[in-house]
Amino acid sequence: MLEKQKLWTRGITMAAAIAAVYVILTYVCNLFGLASGVIQVRFSEALTILPAILPAPFVPFSVAGLTIGCALANTLTFCAPWDILFGSIATLIGALGTWLLRKNLYIAWIPPVLSNAIIVPFILIYVYGATDAYWYLVLTVGAGEVISCGVLGLIFAKAMKKPLRLLFPDGYESETKSESE
Repeated sequence: MLEKQKLWTRGITMAAAIAAVYVILTYVCNLFGLASGVIQVRFSEALTILPAILPAPFVPFSVAGLTIGCALANTLTFCAPWDILFGSIATLIGALGTWLLRKNLYIAWIPPVLSNAIIVPFILIYVYGATDAYWYLVLTVGAGEVISCGVLGLIFAKAMKKPLRLLFPDGYESETKSESE
């Protein structure tokens, strides 16, 4: 019973920390005009790699933290309600996809790119009145997500290798193939 309680306590704390970091990183990007619009590079989206690099018991908490963080970030940066809802759904789908592809870190970052590249253009067109063509927006949003999730996410994953071993000394084992490289 105590172990389960410790897991929940650590997991909820982790989810809250992930959400807070997501909000802060999005807010910083928003100050520079990078967090929203046709071309967006949210540093916070690099965190979507977490479901692939965290130990299995903490994956649901990381997915929750990312989703809540996105919802809070979109709320605090004054996004429209539909953007808050569907942007968070895109992040949720992306985080779950990352977890499903966790065995190979070098492709695990792709689901957040795809979910955002498909969903966000609809938000831009129907919520904010963007006049650009859908496929153009897919390319611009997708390009920003490749930078955030692919480039920054992989750098983040590599940088977190040692700290994660310190945080989870009791048998931290990554399930990714790239770990042994």
